[in-house]
Amino acid sequence: MAVDIRKIGVIGAGQMGSGIAHVCALAGLDVAFNDISSDRLTAAIGRIDGNMQRQVVKGAIAETDRVEGLSRIRPVDSYAGLADCDLVIEAATEDEQVKRKIFSELCPQLQPGTMVASNTSSISITRLAASTDRPERFIGIHFMNPVPLMQLVELIRGIATEDETFESSKALIDRLGKTVAVSEDFPAFMVNRILLPMINEAIYTLYEGVGSVDAIDTAMKLGANHPMGPLQLADFIGLDTCLSIMQVLYEGLADSKYRPCPLLVKYVEAGWLGRKTQRGFYDYRGEHPVPTR
Repeated sequence: MAVDIRKIGVIGAGQMGSGIAHVCALAGLDVAFNDISSDRLTAAIGRIDGNMQRQVVKGAIAETDRVEGLSRIRPVDSYAGLADCDLVIEAATEDEQVKRKIFSELCPQLQPGTMVASNTSSISITRLAASTDRPERFIGIHFMNPVPLMQLVELIRGIATEDETFESSKALIDRLGKTVAVSEDFPAFMVNRILLPMINEAIYTLYEGVGSVDAIDTAMKLGANHPMGPLQLADFIGLDTCLSIMQVLYEGLADSKYRPCPLLVKYVEAGWLGRKTQRGFYDYRGEHPVPTR
Protein backbone atom coordinates (compact mmCIF):
# COMPACT_ATOMS: atom_id res chain seq x y z
CA MET A 1 0.00 0.00 0.00
CA ALA A 2 1.32 3.43 -0.96
CA VAL A 3 1.85 6.14 1.65
CA ASP A 4 0.15 9.46 0.89
CA ILE A 5 3.11 11.84 0.56
CA ARG A 6 2.16 15.38 1.59
CA LYS A 7 5.44 17.00 2.56
CA ILE A 8 8.74 16.67 0.69
CA GLY A 9 12.23 17.53 1.84
CA VAL A 10 14.75 18.49 -0.85
CA ILE A 11 18.49 18.63 -0.09
CA GLY A 12 20.55 20.62 -2.57
CA ALA A 13 19.73 24.01 -4.10
CA GLY A 14 21.45 23.43 -7.43
CA GLN A 15 19.79 22.94 -10.79
CA MET A 16 18.26 19.57 -9.92
CA GLY A 17 17.15 20.34 -6.37
CA SER A 18 15.56 23.61 -7.50
CA GLY A 19 13.69 21.83 -10.27
CA ILE A 20 12.41 19.12 -7.91
CA ALA A 21 11.22 21.73 -5.39
CA HIS A 22 9.56 23.64 -8.25
CA VAL A 23 7.46 20.73 -9.58
CA CYS A 24 6.55 19.42 -6.12
CA ALA A 25 5.31 22.83 -4.98
CA LEU A 26 3.19 23.28 -8.12
CA ALA A 27 1.69 19.83 -7.50
CA GLY A 28 0.38 21.02 -4.11
CA LEU A 29 3.07 19.50 -1.88
CA ASP A 30 4.74 21.37 0.96
CA VAL A 31 8.49 21.54 0.37
CA ALA A 32 11.21 21.95 3.00
CA PHE A 33 14.25 23.13 1.02
CA ASN A 34 17.76 22.67 2.43
CA ASP A 35 21.30 23.50 1.34
CA ILE A 36 24.61 24.04 3.14
CA SER A 37 24.53 27.68 1.96
CA SER A 38 21.70 30.07 2.84
CA ASP A 39 22.79 32.28 -0.07
CA ARG A 40 22.38 29.37 -2.48
CA LEU A 41 18.91 28.71 -1.08
CA THR A 42 17.89 32.32 -1.55
CA ALA A 43 19.25 32.35 -5.10
CA ALA A 44 17.51 29.05 -5.89
CA ILE A 45 14.12 30.31 -4.74
CA GLY A 46 14.66 33.37 -6.91
CA ARG A 47 15.37 31.11 -9.91
CA ILE A 48 12.27 29.05 -9.17
CA ASP A 49 10.18 32.23 -9.09
CA GLY A 50 11.68 33.34 -12.41
CA ASN A 51 11.00 29.95 -14.01
CA MET A 52 7.43 29.97 -12.72
CA GLN A 53 6.94 33.47 -14.12
CA ARG A 54 8.01 32.19 -17.54
CA GLN A 55 5.45 29.41 -17.22
CA VAL A 56 2.78 32.03 -16.49
CA VAL A 57 3.77 34.03 -19.58
CA LYS A 58 3.56 30.88 -21.72
CA GLY A 59 0.14 30.00 -20.27
CA ALA A 60 1.40 26.76 -18.71
CA ILE A 61 0.27 27.81 -15.22
CA ALA A 62 -1.89 30.61 -13.78
CA GLU A 63 -0.50 33.48 -11.72
CA THR A 64 -2.35 32.09 -8.68
CA ASP A 65 -0.51 28.76 -9.19
CA ARG A 66 2.81 30.61 -9.10
CA VAL A 67 1.95 32.51 -5.91
CA GLU A 68 0.59 29.44 -4.14
CA GLY A 69 3.47 27.26 -5.34
CA LEU A 70 6.13 29.64 -4.05
CA SER A 71 4.34 29.88 -0.70
CA ARG A 72 4.72 26.10 -0.27
CA ILE A 73 8.53 26.23 -0.47
CA ARG A 74 10.11 26.82 2.93
CA PRO A 75 13.89 27.14 3.29
CA VAL A 76 15.36 25.26 6.27
CA ASP A 77 18.93 25.68 7.50
CA SER A 78 19.44 22.24 9.07
CA TYR A 79 18.40 18.63 8.63
CA ALA A 80 16.28 18.99 11.77
CA GLY A 81 13.97 21.13 9.63
CA LEU A 82 13.22 18.03 7.53
CA ALA A 83 12.08 15.93 10.49
CA ASP A 84 8.36 16.03 9.69
CA CYS A 85 8.69 15.22 5.97
CA ASP A 86 7.13 12.08 4.49
CA LEU A 87 9.94 11.79 1.94
CA VAL A 88 13.34 13.47 1.68
CA ILE A 89 15.05 13.62 -1.73
CA GLU A 90 18.80 14.20 -1.85
CA ALA A 91 19.93 16.16 -4.92
CA ALA A 92 23.54 16.99 -4.03
CA THR A 93 26.58 16.73 -6.28
CA GLU A 94 27.22 13.41 -8.04
CA ASP A 95 29.82 12.21 -5.53
CA GLU A 96 29.19 9.07 -3.51
CA GLN A 97 31.13 10.17 -0.44
CA VAL A 98 29.24 13.47 -0.30
CA LYS A 99 25.93 11.65 -0.52
CA ARG A 100 26.86 9.07 2.12
CA LYS A 101 27.87 11.87 4.51
CA ILE A 102 24.52 13.59 3.95
CA PHE A 103 22.59 10.41 4.71
CA SER A 104 24.61 9.64 7.85
CA GLU A 105 23.81 13.10 9.23
CA LEU A 106 20.23 13.23 7.94
CA CYS A 107 18.73 9.93 9.08
CA PRO A 108 19.07 10.49 12.87
CA GLN A 109 16.97 13.65 12.42
CA LEU A 110 14.07 11.89 10.70
CA GLN A 111 11.03 10.03 11.97
CA PRO A 112 11.37 6.22 11.66
CA GLY A 113 8.77 6.04 8.89
CA THR A 114 10.24 8.76 6.67
CA MET A 115 11.32 7.57 3.25
CA VAL A 116 14.62 8.73 1.75
CA ALA A 117 15.49 8.98 -1.95
CA SER A 118 18.53 9.94 -3.99
CA ASN A 119 18.36 11.78 -7.29
CA THR A 120 21.69 10.20 -8.28
CA SER A 121 22.09 9.68 -12.01
CA SER A 122 24.55 6.78 -11.77
CA ILE A 123 25.51 5.57 -8.26
CA SER A 124 24.30 2.23 -6.82
CA ILE A 125 21.06 2.65 -4.88
CA THR A 126 21.78 -0.52 -2.91
CA ARG A 127 25.14 0.86 -1.81
CA LEU A 128 23.73 4.27 -0.86
CA ALA A 129 20.86 2.62 1.01
CA ALA A 130 23.33 0.57 3.04
CA SER A 131 24.79 3.81 4.41
CA THR A 132 21.43 4.66 6.03
CA ASP A 133 19.43 3.25 8.94
CA ARG A 134 16.46 2.48 6.63
CA PRO A 135 17.51 0.63 3.45
CA GLU A 136 13.99 -0.76 3.09
CA ARG A 137 12.65 2.82 2.89
CA PHE A 138 15.33 4.05 0.46
CA ILE A 139 14.91 4.38 -3.31
CA GLY A 140 16.39 6.10 -6.37
CA ILE A 141 14.21 8.78 -7.95
CA HIS A 142 16.19 10.14 -10.90
CA PHE A 143 14.60 13.25 -12.42
CA MET A 144 15.82 14.51 -15.79
CA ASN A 145 17.20 18.02 -16.30
CA PRO A 146 15.50 20.51 -16.55
CA VAL A 147 12.99 18.98 -14.16
CA PRO A 148 9.97 21.23 -14.94
CA LEU A 149 10.23 20.43 -18.67
CA MET A 150 11.37 16.80 -18.83
CA GLN A 151 8.67 14.15 -18.69
CA LEU A 152 10.67 11.09 -17.63
CA VAL A 153 11.65 9.97 -14.11
CA GLU A 154 13.72 6.83 -13.58
CA LEU A 155 12.70 4.83 -10.51
CA ILE A 156 15.35 2.47 -9.13
CA ARG A 157 14.89 -0.04 -6.31
CA GLY A 158 17.79 -1.14 -4.18
CA ILE A 159 18.00 -4.78 -3.13
CA ALA A 160 16.28 -3.96 0.19
CA THR A 161 13.64 -1.47 -1.06
CA GLU A 162 10.18 -2.51 0.15
CA ASP A 163 7.08 -2.52 -2.06
CA GLU A 164 5.47 0.25 -0.01
CA THR A 165 8.41 2.58 -0.70
CA PHE A 166 8.30 1.77 -4.41
CA GLU A 167 4.53 2.24 -4.71
CA SER A 168 4.59 5.48 -2.72
CA SER A 169 7.35 6.88 -4.92
CA LYS A 170 5.53 5.82 -8.09
CA ALA A 171 2.34 7.51 -6.85
CA LEU A 172 4.32 10.69 -6.19
CA ILE A 173 5.71 10.73 -9.74
CA ASP A 174 2.21 10.19 -11.11
CA ARG A 175 0.99 13.14 -9.02
CA LEU A 176 3.73 15.32 -10.53
CA GLY A 177 2.36 14.47 -13.97
CA LYS A 178 5.50 12.66 -15.06
CA THR A 179 6.16 9.24 -16.58
CA VAL A 180 7.94 6.44 -14.69
CA ALA A 181 10.60 4.23 -16.25
CA VAL A 182 11.67 1.47 -13.83
CA SER A 183 15.37 0.59 -14.00
CA GLU A 184 17.34 -2.15 -12.36
CA ASP A 185 20.14 -1.04 -10.04
CA PHE A 186 23.05 -1.16 -12.52
CA PRO A 187 25.67 1.58 -12.97
CA ALA A 188 24.13 4.73 -14.56
CA PHE A 189 20.74 2.96 -14.83
CA MET A 190 19.17 3.31 -18.34
CA VAL A 191 19.21 6.85 -19.69
CA ASN A 192 22.79 7.72 -18.76
CA ARG A 193 24.14 4.28 -19.64
CA ILE A 194 23.06 5.03 -23.21
CA LEU A 195 23.48 8.82 -23.28
CA LEU A 196 26.86 9.37 -21.58
CA PRO A 197 28.86 6.89 -23.69
CA MET A 198 27.51 8.73 -26.75
CA ILE A 199 28.72 12.05 -25.31
CA ASN A 200 32.06 10.47 -24.36
CA GLU A 201 32.43 9.15 -27.92
CA ALA A 202 31.71 12.63 -29.30
CA ILE A 203 34.52 13.95 -27.07
CA TYR A 204 36.84 11.22 -28.40
CA THR A 205 35.86 12.31 -31.92
CA LEU A 206 36.98 15.84 -31.02
CA TYR A 207 40.11 14.58 -29.20
CA GLU A 208 41.22 12.52 -32.20
CA GLY A 209 40.69 15.41 -34.61
CA VAL A 210 37.89 13.78 -36.60
CA GLY A 211 35.83 16.96 -36.37
CA SER A 212 35.62 20.33 -34.64
CA VAL A 213 33.18 21.20 -31.85
CA ASP A 214 30.88 22.93 -34.31
CA ALA A 215 31.13 20.16 -36.92
CA ILE A 216 30.36 17.38 -34.40
CA ASP A 217 27.35 19.17 -32.93
CA THR A 218 26.01 20.19 -36.34
CA ALA A 219 26.42 16.62 -37.62
CA MET A 220 24.38 15.15 -34.78
CA LYS A 221 21.70 17.86 -34.84
CA LEU A 222 21.13 17.67 -38.59
CA GLY A 223 22.22 14.08 -39.23
CA ALA A 224 20.55 12.37 -36.25
CA ASN A 225 17.83 14.99 -35.56
CA HIS A 226 19.05 15.59 -32.00
CA PRO A 227 17.70 18.81 -30.44
CA MET A 228 21.22 19.82 -29.40
CA GLY A 229 24.67 18.49 -30.19
CA PRO A 230 26.42 16.10 -27.77
CA LEU A 231 29.14 18.62 -26.81
CA GLN A 232 26.57 21.36 -26.21
CA LEU A 233 24.60 18.86 -24.13
CA ALA A 234 27.72 17.93 -22.15
CA ASP A 235 28.20 21.61 -21.29
CA PHE A 236 24.56 21.81 -20.21
CA ILE A 237 24.84 18.72 -17.96
CA GLY A 238 28.20 19.81 -16.53
CA LEU A 239 31.48 18.22 -17.58
CA ASP A 240 32.27 17.23 -13.99
CA THR A 241 28.97 15.33 -13.84
CA CYS A 242 29.68 13.68 -17.20
CA LEU A 243 33.09 12.57 -15.94
CA SER A 244 31.64 11.23 -12.68
CA ILE A 245 29.07 9.14 -14.54
CA MET A 246 31.66 7.76 -16.97
CA GLN A 247 33.90 6.82 -14.04
CA VAL A 248 30.98 4.98 -12.40
CA LEU A 249 30.37 3.09 -15.65
CA TYR A 250 34.06 2.33 -16.20
CA GLU A 251 34.66 1.11 -12.65
CA GLY A 252 31.27 -0.58 -12.17
CA LEU A 253 31.17 -2.53 -15.43
CA ALA A 254 34.94 -3.06 -15.87
CA ASP A 255 34.74 -2.55 -19.62
CA SER A 256 37.29 -0.40 -21.50
CA LYS A 257 34.60 0.97 -23.82
CA TYR A 258 33.48 3.19 -20.92
CA ARG A 259 36.93 4.76 -20.33
CA PRO A 260 36.48 8.54 -19.94
CA CYS A 261 38.10 10.48 -22.77
CA PRO A 262 41.37 12.16 -21.63
CA LEU A 263 40.11 15.44 -23.11
CA LEU A 264 37.08 15.32 -20.80
CA VAL A 265 39.42 14.77 -17.84
CA LYS A 266 41.58 17.71 -18.95
CA TYR A 267 38.62 20.10 -19.19
CA VAL A 268 37.43 19.13 -15.72
CA GLU A 269 40.94 19.55 -14.30
CA ALA A 270 41.03 23.04 -15.84
CA GLY A 271 37.75 23.93 -14.16
CA TRP A 272 36.04 24.27 -17.55
CA LEU A 273 32.82 22.54 -16.51
CA GLY A 274 30.40 23.94 -19.09
CA ARG A 275 27.66 26.51 -18.75
CA LYS A 276 27.89 26.74 -14.96
CA THR A 277 31.50 28.01 -15.17
CA GLN A 278 30.98 29.88 -18.47
CA ARG A 279 33.52 27.69 -20.28
CA GLY A 280 33.49 24.14 -21.50
CA PHE A 281 33.40 22.98 -25.11
CA TYR A 282 31.93 26.42 -25.70
CA ASP A 283 32.89 29.79 -24.21
CA TYR A 284 29.71 31.45 -22.88
CA ARG A 285 31.23 34.72 -21.69
CA GLY A 286 30.27 36.70 -24.79
CA GLU A 287 26.97 37.49 -26.45
CA HIS A 288 26.95 34.13 -28.25
CA PRO A 289 28.62 30.79 -27.35
CA VAL A 290 31.93 30.27 -29.17
CA PRO A 291 33.58 26.80 -29.58
CA THR A 292 36.77 26.46 -27.55
CA ARG A 293 38.35 24.00 -30.01
